[in-house]
Amino acid sequence: MTKQPGVVVTGVSGRMGQMLVREITASDKLKLVGALERPGHDWVGRDVGAAMGGTDLGVVVEDDPLEAFARAQAVIDFTAPAATVAFAELAAQARAVHVIGTTGLSEDDIAAIDRAARHAVVVRAGNMSLGVNLLTKLVKQVSAALDADWDIEIIEGHHHHKVDAPSGTALMLGEAAAEGRGVALDDVSDRGRDGITGARKRGDIGFHAIRGGDIVGEHEVLFATPGERIVLKHMASDRALFARGALKAALWGQDQDPGHYDMLDVLGLN
Repeated sequence: MTKQPGVVVTGVSGRMGQMLVREITASDKLKLVGALERPGHDWVGRDVGAAMGGTDLGVVVEDDPLEAFARAQAVIDFTAPAATVAFAELAAQARAVHVIGTTGLSEDDIAAIDRAARHAVVVRAGNMSLGVNLLTKLVKQVSAALDADWDIEIIEGHHHHKVDAPSGTALMLGEAAAEGRGVALDDVSDRGRDGITGARKRGDIGFHAIRGGDIVGEHEVLFATPGERIVLKHMASDRALFARGALKAALWGQDQDPGHYDMLDVLGLN
């Protein structure tokens, strides 16, 4: 592993971007070598520390990803699907580990990321926290142990600024439940019930999204059958835990062969 791998943070003015900068600058294992924003953003050309309201960090915010990635060993990316797909190709060209926390990716987006992962390490997860990834493992195990007489419902809550639903974490949990049952999530997903929907279909996996206030992230998986219920739940109270997970992934990826990995790989749970 390169001593103190250099990291570029994309979408640096966002909530996660700023949190990542704070966590990287506090780390003795990684160093910040680049900060990216979209062309025309008012942070471009400014020192990222000053732009965040603090002291200079010696890293100027840029709008050219190709130049920034060329000097990085890792790129940490919590942005938007179109940007992430473009970054994946450029990170692969630079042979930089691409850590992706972006949610709302389509099947076509994931296919494009798969192509990039032939040439470099990609670590992609709907949620970077240790607790959520342990929850994912548990959901798969419980789902495998219960038949379709047990209804599965996934309830997630986030702050009112979140633009996609269900959350990437909720979908990750849904995939784990479907995999445990040996079915495809697309075939059993039930979303957005409203009006006279009819009785619940046996074997479906339901999704429900709550948006309000400053909820960092809450996810609950309910297994229900007549007479009893099992509830598995994770609550996040500090956004920094996602940043710390992303840093762990960036370090882990330095020693891996090209491929498309997830946090279960990083944590040794696969």
